[in-house]
Parts: sequence; C-alpha cells; structure tokens
Amino acid sequence: MQLNRNYTGVKRMWLIFAILSAVFAAATAVLAKIGIDGVDSNLATAIRTVVVVIMAWAVVFVSQRIGHHPESLAQTISGISPRSWLFLILSGLATGASWLFYFYAIKVGDVSKVVPIDKCSLVLTIIFAVIFLGESLTWKTVVGCILLLAGTMVMVL
Repeated sequence: MQLNRNYTGVKRMWLIFAILSAVFAAATAVLAKIGIDGVDSNLATAIRTVVVVIMAWAVVFVSQRIGHHPESLAQTISGISPRSWLFLILSGLATGASWLFYFYAIKVGDVSKVVPIDKCSLVLTIIFAVIFLGESLTWKTVVGCILLLAGTMVMVL
C-alpha cells in the first residue's frame, strides 16, 4: 500500500520531471556540440548510446534494490508481452535513427538552428498521437502547434 501512495505522489510531479527533462535536453545539445568537435558523428552517437545504456541499467538495478519493484528482474522481463517487445524495439530503432541524424546535424550546423527544428518533433508527436493513439485534438493544441512551427521558422530563417 505504501508503494502505491508513493507512486501516486511521484506521478503528480509530472511537471517537475518535464521541466528537468527540458533542462537536460538543452544541456545535451550544448554538451554534444562541444564534445563532437573532431569526432565522427556516428562514433559520437555510439559513445553517447553506451553511456545511456549504462545509466538506464543502473537505474533498473538500483530501483530493484530499494524495493520499487518487488518481483525479480527476470520475472519482470519475462512478463513483457511480445507486442510490448515489438514496440519497444521499434521505439529504440527510432531513437537511434533520431540520434544519428541529430548528431550529424549539430556537427555540421548551428545548434541554435538544429534544435528548434528537432523540437518540431513535438508537433509531429501530437499528430501521430491523434492518428495512431486516438487522442483528441483541441483548438488550443492546433493553435499551439501553429505557433511552434511559426516560431521555428522565425528562428531558423
């Protein structure tokens, strides 16, 4: 019961987590631009990916040890459905492709122009969510998407 209450409290902190995500995404672009100097963009992506893999597995193992997931890791993994495996693998492939294109773009272009275009993924995500997930589209969302696209155009032209 205690775990559920804690999880609900953490779940309500979505805004703080979203802001932290934005801060770290911003740091990622600047740090990558500095780090990619003199390095092949594909090699830089591979190095970054290894770091992300190590960090992700560390979080899994630490969360197992402190009781967030009482079942064993093997049970948890074996309980993943084939459909979930398929879509997680496809998501991983999409992430990899995104990172490869992103790193090449920041290597040869200005971060201040690449990042706004990259963040147009927000508009595409909303469109995909409406088409594939059946999420609703409100007039506020449409206006926001138009403003995001207009702002991107102003920044990159």
